[in-house]
Amino acid sequence: MRITNSFDISASALTAQRLRMDIISSNISNAEVTRAEFVNGKWQPYKRKLVTFEPNNQSSFAQTLQGAMAGGGASQGVKVSRIYEDSSPLKPVYNPSHPDADADGYVYMPNVDVLKEMVDMISATRSYEANVTALNASKSMIMKALEIGK
Repeated sequence: MRITNSFDISASALTAQRLRMDIISSNISNAEVTRAEFVNGKWQPYKRKLVTFEPNNQSSFAQTLQGAMAGGGASQGVKVSRIYEDSSPLKPVYNPSHPDADADGYVYMPNVDVLKEMVDMISATRSYEANVTALNASKSMIMKALEIGK
């Protein structure tokens, strides 16, 4: 096990949370877009995107312990396993003057709830900050360990 494994773990989490914040920002910026994708000759509204994380190392605890005892650093941390579209229904809004209104006067708006996105953004930001704090704590401990050798 390397002394810098904690850096690798925090770095993977920072990268994953940064991508999550980018996806959330994209959702917020496209919350009113009714022409995001052209499918079968028809414009489709933007659909909310979500991020799923998974561990880099999906081995059992025993396998991880044995790898660490043998001196090999198992790949640890998190990674983005997929980015997918939310399957919740689009929001119909009655607006017959809108250029994308159907025959009944309804416009289908994206399934993005800005309040929900802001809560997700706060969560991602807090996770990012927590990983920065963990990275700084690891750096501080390594520096203190190096000072012992003086």
